[in-house]
Amino acid sequence: MISPEYLASSLGRNVQIIKNQVDGLSHEDCLIQLPFRGNCMNWIIGHLVLNRNNILILIEAESLNDPISVERYKRDSEPITEESSDILSLEILMELLDQAQGNIANLLQGMTPDKLQKQVAFFGNTKMTVGEWLIFFYFHDSYHTGQAEIMRQATGVDDKII
Repeated sequence: MISPEYLASSLGRNVQIIKNQVDGLSHEDCLIQLPFRGNCMNWIIGHLVLNRNNILILIEAESLNDPISVERYKRDSEPITEESSDILSLEILMELLDQAQGNIANLLQGMTPDKLQKQVAFFGNTKMTVGEWLIFFYFHDSYHTGQAEIMRQATGVDDKII
């Protein structure tokens, strides 16, 4: 099983990748859509915040934000194609991502082996250990972090950050 400290470090690496991928991009750049089914950089980052909120809830910490501000970033939400009142700015999303990472890193430092082995139901009736859920959430985080490079290229920036 992966250690909580290594998991915190790995999640931190993903945040750094996201920061590199949005460097020099505007909020408007982060609303650009691909010409096929998918979602924009803004949704990806908001979804990562939501994923980290789930981690905070899983490890019994206070979540970052109210459900109204993250509703737009759920899995089955409509694609973000233009500015609207339910879209968080790039600046706010990055602040939330940083805040979540700091909270998660601090909380994982004190995670005990007993806590990692605790069985919990999350997302309905799916039951796994806290450790298994943490690995799942890390996989999910990494999956969407990888999408950020494609979305950076969609803005017309022709570089490779990772």
